Amino acid sequence: MSGDFTTAADPFVLFAAWMAEASAAEPSDPNAMTLATVDGDGMPNARIVLMKGFDERGFSFFTNTRSAKGRELDGAGRAAIVFHWKSLGRQVRARGPVSRVCDAEADAYYASRPHGSRLGAWASDQSQPLDSRETLVARVAELERKYPEGSAPPRPPHWTGYRLTPLAIEFWHDRPFRLHDRVLFTRPEASAPWSRQRLYP
Repeated sequence: MSGDFTTAADPFVLFAAWMAEASAAEPSDPNAMTLATVDGDGMPNARIVLMKGFDERGFSFFTNTRSAKGRELDGAGRAAIVFHWKSLGRQVRARGPVSRVCDAEADAYYASRPHGSRLGAWASDQSQPLDSRETLVARVAELERKYPEGSAPPRPPHWTGYRLTPLAIEFWHDRPFRLHDRVLFTRPEASAPWSRQRLYP
């Protein structure tokens, strides 16, 4: 992105520009992000997931609601995400409330997935104990007989999307001698205007 990103007024416009550059520069999954959640005891959890969309409403991703992340997202109702584009020397961090996307949005994304991935959403009891790989393979084979290639398996009721609506977004750019550029956008609620603050590295 040309110009001084530290003077940007809209974090979503800035994120779109950085994501476009990451998509051109990163060799694999520029939309990969760390998703951090907490369980009912306040114990943190983090894992890499793929962002599947973003707009002024926030950042969306999809998962099994019965998984550890699904239970934690529904339980705490808030989360944090981090994008790290090492080849560009950039990070973006965001945090805020999380809510489920509407059924129409979840249905549309589920229908766009490869057939095998749609079956996988049915076959996997995500985060639950699995006795062997063979058990999972057998489940997939059974589903392939029920929903052969070319069919349209329905979206599982326990599989949907979540959207993180950021109340804080920080942009970080690597600089020599660890004198990095950092800009933090914050707002008290989703309907409020953004405030921008430059931070010490």
